[in-house]
Amino acid sequence: MSAAPSNRPRNPGQPLDRAMFEGHRLNRQAAERRAASLTSRRSVKKAHQAAWLVNAVRCIDLTTLAGDDTAARVHRLCAKARAPLAGHILDGLGMAPGAVRVGALCVYPTMVPHAVAALAGSGIPVASVATGFPAGLMPLDLRLAEIAWAVGQGADEIDIVITREHVLRGDWAALHAEIAAMREACGPAHLKAILATGELQTFTNVYAAAMVAMQAGADFIKTSTGKEGVNATLPVSLVMVRALRDYRDATGHAVGFKPAGGMRSARDALAWQILMREEMGRDWLRPDLFRLGASSMLGDIERQLEHHVTGRYAAAHRLALA
Repeated sequence: MSAAPSNRPRNPGQPLDRAMFEGHRLNRQAAERRAASLTSRRSVKKAHQAAWLVNAVRCIDLTTLAGDDTAARVHRLCAKARAPLAGHILDGLGMAPGAVRVGALCVYPTMVPHAVAALAGSGIPVASVATGFPAGLMPLDLRLAEIAWAVGQGADEIDIVITREHVLRGDWAALHAEIAAMREACGPAHLKAILATGELQTFTNVYAAAMVAMQAGADFIKTSTGKEGVNATLPVSLVMVRALRDYRDATGHAVGFKPAGGMRSARDALAWQILMREEMGRDWLRPDLFRLGASSMLGDIERQLEHHVTGRYAAAHRLALA
């Protein structure tokens, strides 16, 4: 395995405690107003914007989850993970070669051995989706076996998907037991629980699912698989961030957050970082507590940094993702 994702204490989880989420009602309109105000009240420009964009690169989970993934594609993406910004951009920013790398590389389980080999010695964690991604509609024993297989191949992080039916039926005991079993199957690998928020119907369900996932031992809570009709949005992210803040205040344990799906621009990278800064503080702007599940976003970030350094926008083919 490559370097551990974090040296901070892991969230140990706890028994299911319904009092931490039952009766907790969410005001959708208030959440949407708060989310809209985040980017309208704060403006990040010039050198400050460049610094925020570089930090976003450090928090990206560079991802390929396509049916036609190959070892060659994964190797190319790993090269980009090691050097996500072009040399002349680093020079213009006054940064040394190798000073910036992504937060992790995320692939399907069968691609894990290729990623582990290509990233050896880099310290970049390899993340694998598992548990029947993206739907998760497989028997639990098979999902647990998939986790164990990916970890055995060297995955440092496992992005699991929950059974949405447990949330929609309010079967919180079943959801807690499922995620706790997945956490145990992960062993030393960190578990990122994907809630698929676009399929949970209400913000109240999102908050409860996030809280149950953390009680079951999730190291990160994640919005989406990227395959739903609606993926990461600022309002739903706000709800999840408030849940992890409440969990931290109640238990003292820090849990990370990963929005994923639908984020493509440098502007998106800034918006979600502003959310974390405003709601959680500077500590949650580090890759051990914050990840951006996006790959196409990296291209636009690199393009904006190119403009900051040279005053010109590069053609897309000059800053290829892989």
